[in-house]
Amino acid sequence: MNFDLNEDQEAVLKEVREICQKELAPRAAEIEEKKDFPWENIKLLSQSDLMGVAVPEKYGGLGMNYLTWALVDGEISQACATTGAIYGANLLCIYPILIFGTEEQKRKFLSPLAKGEVLGAFALTEPQAGSDIGNIQMTATPENDGYILNGTKSFITNGGVAETYIVIANTRSGGDPRGLTAFIVEKGMPGFTFGQKFDLMAYPALANCELVFRNCRVPRENVLLSKGKGFRVAIKTLDIGRIGMGIKAVGLARAAYKAALKYARERVQFGKSIFNFQAVQFMLADMAMEIEAARLLILKAAFLRDCGKGFEKIAAMGKVFASEMCMRVTTKAVQIHGGYGYTKEYPVERYMREAKLFEIIEGTSEIQRNVIASYLLKEE
Repeated sequence: MNFDLNEDQEAVLKEVREICQKELAPRAAEIEEKKDFPWENIKLLSQSDLMGVAVPEKYGGLGMNYLTWALVDGEISQACATTGAIYGANLLCIYPILIFGTEEQKRKFLSPLAKGEVLGAFALTEPQAGSDIGNIQMTATPENDGYILNGTKSFITNGGVAETYIVIANTRSGGDPRGLTAFIVEKGMPGFTFGQKFDLMAYPALANCELVFRNCRVPRENVLLSKGKGFRVAIKTLDIGRIGMGIKAVGLARAAYKAALKYARERVQFGKSIFNFQAVQFMLADMAMEIEAARLLILKAAFLRDCGKGFEKIAAMGKVFASEMCMRVTTKAVQIHGGYGYTKEYPVERYMREAKLFEIIEGTSEIQRNVIASYLLKEE
C-alpha cells in the first residue's frame, strides 16, 4: 500500500486543515448549543471546492481519489462532527449518481452537488426496514412515463435541507427485493414533504428527519441504473459509506485523544501532572494505538477502491473497528478528565455522545460482522 500524496493532494489537505483549525473547530460547541444547521461551514467547504473531492473535474469536482476524500473527511470530522456528518451524507448522494448515473443525470444532478451549490441525501431506511434492506415497503407504481411514490423514509441525514435525494422504493408488492429501484427525487416535487425531525442524543444541529411521499410523481428519466436494480445501488453506496463512517469515527476519536492528552499534561494531582501516572499513560497509549490501527484499516479500504480492487470486506472491518474504537476512546477521554469530563465545560462530554452514532448508522456493528462473515465464507 502506498499512502503517499502528490503535490496537489498535499495542497488540498493543507487547505482543509486551515479551514478546520480556523473556522470549523472554534464553532463546533456553538453549533451544538444553538442547534442551527451550519450553513456557514458548508459554504466554506464549497468555496474551497471540497464537496466533490472524488468527482471528475468535468462534473465540477476536484478529480482526486477516494484516499484523498477519506483524509479530507477525517479532518472535517475531527474539527466538527456535525459538519462531517453533513459532508458524508452529501457523498452518499453523489456516489450512486457518479457510478450508475447516465450522462444526462450526471450533468443535471451531479455537477451542482460536486460544486456545493446544493446538498444531497440518501434515503434508504424506513420505520420497519433499517438493516433489512430487502423489506423496504415504500412503493413505486409505474404510471405513463414515470412512477408514483408512496411511503415514508426515516432518519435521513440532510433531510429537509438537501435539494437532491436518492430514494430506494419497491416496484413489487410484499417487500420483494427484486423490485427495489433507485430514484433521483428533487425537493419541491408535488407529494414530497418532510415529517418528524428526530431529537437525537447528539448532533442537535443536524438535519435528520422523515421523508414523506404521498402520490409523488417521479419521471422515468430519474430512475437510477434501471428498474429492479435498486438493491445493487443501495449495497454499493453502503460499501463506500463504510469508508466515510469509519474515517469520521477516526477523526472524532483523534479529537478526543488530543483533548485528553492536553488535559493530562495540565491537570496536577499529588504534586505532578496526571500524565505521569501509569494508569493514565496506559489509557492514552491504548487510545493512540487503536486510532492508528483503525485509520490504517480505513485508508487501506480507500486505497483498494482507488486501485479498482475489492475493498468491501476491509471497508466493513474498518467501519466496525473504527466505530467501536471511537466509543472506547471517547469514554476514556471522559475518564481522564474525571468529573470535569462529565460537564459541558469540556468537549469530551460531547465527543462521547457523538461517538455512539457510528456503531448504529449505515449498518450497525452487528450487521458489519455479518457482512464480514459472508466474505469469509466466500473466501473458503
